[in-house]
Amino acid sequence: MGMPIIKDTLVSAAPIGTTVIDIDKRRGRGAVSNASGRFEGLSRFLEDDGWNSMEDLPPFRTEVQDEQARKIITFNDSPDISFDRSINPYRGCEHGCVYCFARPTHAHMGLSAGLDFETKLFAKPAAAALLEKELSARNYEVRTIAMGTNTDPYQPAERERRITRSILEVLERTGHPVGIVTKSALITRDIDILARMARRDLVKVALSVTTLDAKLARSLEPRAATPSLRLKAMRQLADAGIPVTVMVAPIIPRINDAEIERILDAAHAAGAREAGYVMLRLPREVAELMREWLAEHRPDALNHVFSLMKSARDGKDYDSRWGLRMTGTGPYAWTIGRRFELAAARLGLNARRLKLRTDLFTRPTRAGEQLALF
Repeated sequence: MGMPIIKDTLVSAAPIGTTVIDIDKRRGRGAVSNASGRFEGLSRFLEDDGWNSMEDLPPFRTEVQDEQARKIITFNDSPDISFDRSINPYRGCEHGCVYCFARPTHAHMGLSAGLDFETKLFAKPAAAALLEKELSARNYEVRTIAMGTNTDPYQPAERERRITRSILEVLERTGHPVGIVTKSALITRDIDILARMARRDLVKVALSVTTLDAKLARSLEPRAATPSLRLKAMRQLADAGIPVTVMVAPIIPRINDAEIERILDAAHAAGAREAGYVMLRLPREVAELMREWLAEHRPDALNHVFSLMKSARDGKDYDSRWGLRMTGTGPYAWTIGRRFELAAARLGLNARRLKLRTDLFTRPTRAGEQLALF
């Protein structure tokens, strides 16, 4: 029996269709393809040798390896986001959301933004120890730390790894504020810590709800919690006194844009009191991954989706300019914004925005450091 042939080409993209993976090999995944990372010198693709040997390839399985990070807090100076620092306990995300704007970051690991991003993951087991060390620096100035800004801190690997929980333990002990964004109902596991922090105004939780249609969610974000589980998690968090925000994100033209009002209604009923939205973002490889997903799942909508996206992105697939990248411009983007604002106002969402406290922070003592007498 033959073996699949791995062919190399010096062009930046493999021939059309050659990186698309057979559906049986990627069942339960979001991306359709696995093109080589953009920093790689060669673009590699599989080609059958004529003996139907492609059928013998194993399916994509999740692999998690440890990353020995040197720092855990990442700082940014972006003027259009509400935080200047974040923590990501994991690289890559098994949730497999095909639209994820973080997918291109996997190229820095020599991996694909496609299936590699959701199957070849990196965990940072020393995250809590690194955090304690960084918070103990004498020049550290406390501001809210964001979690879930790049990859989900409650993706499936967290169930066993418990890295996110260990980070929360440090933040609670030091009185440090944190904002969390997730698509996972696993966050309810940490209600004990989150509730104690909430009583001191040290935490806010945002759950992202893309759609209320379970079938659509299954193909768009295959290993994330179902919409009903996310709403249930909101209710559990809210009942425990933890402030809950709903993120209608991303809004994808023709795919889920009709659901804005219904999502806000359902989230408000589940206890959310703040809300936000983000227009679909398609940086670098994500645009092609989205085209491939639409070609397979919604071929009827492909051209319409990208026509509306271009109308909201100054004629391009994506406009990365600060202040515009989250919402877009033009008539379609304006309409989405007004619909969201009207629905949120009708429900009283965002009537009060909680500001987390920073005055409770206690710098952890470094090993061997003498405690102050007064």
